[in-house]
Amino acid sequence: MELLLNENECRVLGSLVEKDSTTPEYYPLSLNALVNACNQKSNRDPVMQLTEDAVRDALQGLQEQRLAGPAGGADSRVTKYEHRLQEVFNFTRPEIAVLCVLLLRGPQTPGELRGRAERLHRFEALDDVQSALQKLMQRDPALAKVLPRQPGTKESRYVHLLAGDVVVAEAPQLASTATDRYSGDAERVARLEEEVADLRREMGEIKDQLERFRKQFE
Repeated sequence: MELLLNENECRVLGSLVEKDSTTPEYYPLSLNALVNACNQKSNRDPVMQLTEDAVRDALQGLQEQRLAGPAGGADSRVTKYEHRLQEVFNFTRPEIAVLCVLLLRGPQTPGELRGRAERLHRFEALDDVQSALQKLMQRDPALAKVLPRQPGTKESRYVHLLAGDVVVAEAPQLASTATDRYSGDAERVARLEEEVADLRREMGEIKDQLERFRKQFE
């Protein structure tokens, strides 16, 4: 099944997948809720301002490709919409989490995917992210690919292929070593921020466990 989604269709599909996992109590989504999900400022890159008409057109395009449509059996006078990725592809939880982040945030490194997909699926290790990416890349046709590594970076970025193949021109060799050094520093800072976020999360879990343990003796 060959897909060729436009930018709006990718945003609508990604938003439906995200809300299915993160707020199942409000899913499927009404048109108004879906517009708000598409235009939210957090967990989106780029931030968009889609109108109801634009979202409605995107839904029509997704429905023609069997990827989304009106939800059946809803006891509501308001039409609600759902994605149908599971019916079409039979994804695992890791696969759908990775694909959702790629749809909503563009090209990502495995480290970025691990942190940003946490609300959808908790990856215990980077190897688990790599495994999900490999499964997406090995589908026929492929649903993801690795991009050429950027100068000064150690991790490659991955991109979804639901909007067709992505061709990135090879970056010219940088003449200035200072620029290389700056790029490397930026990458190290990003990794450190990721590690700090992981440590904070682990500390929070330890505090919760200690609190529960303390309450046993009160």
